[in-house]
Amino acid sequence: MQLNVINFDGKSVGKATLNDAIFGIEPRSDILHRVVQYQLANRRAGTHKAKSISDISGSTKKPFKQKGTGHARQGSTRSPHMRGGAVIFGPVVRSHEIDLPKKIRALGLKMALSSKIKEGKIVILDSEAMKAPKTSEMTKVLEKMNVKNVLFVGGEAVDTNFKKSVANIPHVDVLPTIGLNVYDILKHDNLVLTQDAIQKIEERLGA
Repeated sequence: MQLNVINFDGKSVGKATLNDAIFGIEPRSDILHRVVQYQLANRRAGTHKAKSISDISGSTKKPFKQKGTGHARQGSTRSPHMRGGAVIFGPVVRSHEIDLPKKIRALGLKMALSSKIKEGKIVILDSEAMKAPKTSEMTKVLEKMNVKNVLFVGGEAVDTNFKKSVANIPHVDVLPTIGLNVYDILKHDNLVLTQDAIQKIEERLGA
């Protein structure tokens, strides 16, 4: 398939040919869901922890005698039902990572890209390079593109002036092709790809 390539002025400067094996497949919600769950689970730190009885400081001495006090019998001041005691079945330090085959991850990325094509919410930009960082200029560019919540994807590296220009604009994120992922694509309403990004994406996904 072919899409128009525009510049920062919103004018068409040519056509870009997109590989149907990457940008033209039918999206499946179950695949996209699996990949998003994989990403969100793998980025969790897993450092949450509650103290078990072995972590609580205190003596192992019986707090008071078994009988004759009128109170329920107790064996330790570190028990869960005592003030300052342990937590039973509390969270422990662990990894939340889950496995997902590489082919499924690649398929999910193709489907996420295809879903934006299908929704008509993808824009092809000739280049993101700027002579100087200028936030006001980029705000006007976004208005011409009619996009607000948008993810810009550059080639191997994103132009520094461009990154500085959009850094303070809400709901606008920038990624190099190597950082492109399903979650960020679906999180944003619109997707803007540079011509360099398209080339790198096709190289990355083996097309």
